[in-house]
Amino acid sequence: MRAAEKAGAKALLVTHGPDVRYVSGFTGSSGAVALLGGRATLFTDGRYAEQARSEAAGLRVVIDKRPPEVQAAEWLSSLGRAPCAYDVSRTTVASLERMKKALPGPLRRGFFLPTDGLVAELRQIKEEDEVARLRRACTVGCGLFAAVLEYVTRSATEAEVAAQLEFMARLAGAEAMSFETIVAGGERSALPHGRATSARLPARGFVTLDFGVVMDGYCSDMTRTVHLGRATEQEWEVYHSVLEAQQAAIAAVRAGVRCAEVDEAARSVLRRAGLEKAFAHSTGHGVGLEIHEGPRIAAGQEHKLEAGMVITIEPGAYLARKSADAALELGVSRQGRPRTAGDVSGTDGFGVRIEDMVLVTRSGCEVLTEASPKDWIEL
Repeated sequence: MRAAEKAGAKALLVTHGPDVRYVSGFTGSSGAVALLGGRATLFTDGRYAEQARSEAAGLRVVIDKRPPEVQAAEWLSSLGRAPCAYDVSRTTVASLERMKKALPGPLRRGFFLPTDGLVAELRQIKEEDEVARLRRACTVGCGLFAAVLEYVTRSATEAEVAAQLEFMARLAGAEAMSFETIVAGGERSALPHGRATSARLPARGFVTLDFGVVMDGYCSDMTRTVHLGRATEQEWEVYHSVLEAQQAAIAAVRAGVRCAEVDEAARSVLRRAGLEKAFAHSTGHGVGLEIHEGPRIAAGQEHKLEAGMVITIEPGAYLARKSADAALELGVSRQGRPRTAGDVSGTDGFGVRIEDMVLVTRSGCEVLTEASPKDWIEL
């Protein structure tokens, strides 16, 4: 509530599901929380009566048939607590109109104060119990990668590998996957978000697996890239350039460092390797109740890391067939070895991404997905 007061509001209306869960503990799909002074009231409907009273212990719970944001707006207006802050980035136009219509005519103008991400910003710093839940999700994710490798074969399809991974995740206690599982083989590994398809894994080439699980509401996120068959010199070099970039970025993480500095730590390694243009996305993002939270680890992001933040570090290099061919024109490997005809045999496009989740500390960081190796894996 202090953040809302600092923005000039007397009350705060929270409607975004993860934010509602953060401030109240309520996990239902329909709910709103009104924060007023030191008090909080949860509004929901009859489907969640028992659940709300159980999960939102200590909060006043109001059950009504109407949309929860309408109930909350009407109650706040009856107390004359204007202005009331709301999250403009999470409130639809339709929802805002419903909220305004719940007010008496004279209050409709100026009652609601648009703010951006007040609760989301608080969520960036994880409490000890949140870190414990994130650790558990990461531990399960690491175990899944080790277990799924036996299914990463030339006869399998991307979808079959993804299905096996998700099946094992459920058996391990996962509530859900953090996002749609990515399994991308061969040329499709050059797609940063190559969703699993019916395509068969290549007889020779990279396979990227990007996945996460939800445990007690908190997400994990990790990416590992393995190689089927014997790799070319170029593939080996690109993989190890990405690994070096990831390690450099992890080494740059600590409280007080600008997000842009961490991004640059990874990008500078790939720049020296001639792969800067092959890395087209940001280096990372926050993770918690949502798979993508603040802060964003990217160029131009001046926000400073703080102890308790949990972020991903995930540089990559994606080479379509044409760019893969062009890279081979260098003629000499990074280790100074002349390329052979065998090195040039696999010029199809390919991609590599390596991702870990890390906990920011005052002096550095802790890699939460460290149990899953990043060493070169050739199956």
